[in-house]
Amino acid sequence: MLYRRFGRTELQMPVFSCGGMRYQYKWQDIPQSEIPHDHQENLEATIRRAVELGINHIETARGYGSSEMQLGKILPTFKRTQLIVQTKVGPTADPKEFQNDFEKSLRNLQLDYVDLLGIHGINNAELLNYSIRPGGCLDIAKKLQTQGKVRFIGFSTHGPTDIIIQTIQTNQFDYVNLHWYYINQVNWAAIEAANSQDMGVFIISPSDKGGMLYKPPQKLTNLCTPLSPIVFNDLFCLSHSQVHTLSVGAAKPQDFDEHLQTLDLLDNVSEILSPILARLEEEAISTLGEDWVKTWQLNLPTFEETPDQVNIPTILWLRNLAIAYDMLEYSKMRYNLLGNANHWFPGNKADNVEKLDLRQCLSRSPHADKIPHLLAEAHQMLVGEAVQRLSQS
Repeated sequence: MLYRRFGRTELQMPVFSCGGMRYQYKWQDIPQSEIPHDHQENLEATIRRAVELGINHIETARGYGSSEMQLGKILPTFKRTQLIVQTKVGPTADPKEFQNDFEKSLRNLQLDYVDLLGIHGINNAELLNYSIRPGGCLDIAKKLQTQGKVRFIGFSTHGPTDIIIQTIQTNQFDYVNLHWYYINQVNWAAIEAANSQDMGVFIISPSDKGGMLYKPPQKLTNLCTPLSPIVFNDLFCLSHSQVHTLSVGAAKPQDFDEHLQTLDLLDNVSEILSPILARLEEEAISTLGEDWVKTWQLNLPTFEETPDQVNIPTILWLRNLAIAYDMLEYSKMRYNLLGNANHWFPGNKADNVEKLDLRQCLSRSPHADKIPHLLAEAHQMLVGEAVQRLSQS
């Protein structure tokens, strides 16, 4: 396994982390007695395989249902200093609730402390305020730190880049969990900001949220040849030294195997990636047009600035992926989260776009004249049944 210094924590972090949101039995808290024996055995085999490979960073969250409780059956069997354990707790208006949630996490994990505690989902200004205001959740986390229950404090986020940077610039956090991968590179400025504060950088779900790459469309597979889309994306992310670890959301012990192929490629990363990156860009230009590919994101309004809170940047991005790379299944899944996933995936679909006057909010876009039509087209292409976040299902 390859390790990178995880920012100011000085932890030697494996470049792959064992993320804990695909191997748990339920997204809700349930009694241990309701967990099938074979399911628990699979989780424990997955953790043993991870540690055997040197993937000693085990990451979970209070919001991952039975994940913490199931991990509590296996983690105490390892030498404690062998593991880097991270859990995450969502920010709350009442900091006592945040503390109670953390204490439940610690009991579930059957550990005396966690190495990393993330404030889970600083996705907007309100949740940032819950976290950093005097007496808020961050102060509770620091109190837990002085009690020896937490070694380092970070935050995770699905929020817009400006909120992420604002949180980083408080200089109160040791690390950040955020989204950044080939198909969505908008948070690069946040990664640079984190590096300037010597924070650890953990990439959330690059194989799932980064494109459902464990079941890629044939077109994307062809474009990534000779690599698989998963290995291409891993290599792309890890070719940037500013990135320290990628979450592997393993559901079974074998799920690590494909990712491990990346490690032998890092010494020749430029030579391997360059032709694939060129093909991907050429295909996007061929199918979408060069001017669109290079300028579509310019001066788009946020969903808050748009009538009916239509999330124009996200919808156009998903349309691009569906057309350029045949990533239709992924784009449909993400599109139908709009309007159903609150601050984790904010804004609404374009189902009423023909009735909206978008002229003012699009006045600075070079594509203002055609975007309303493209939004309607995207809606027709992507609409399906409403989708909930996994933790809500």
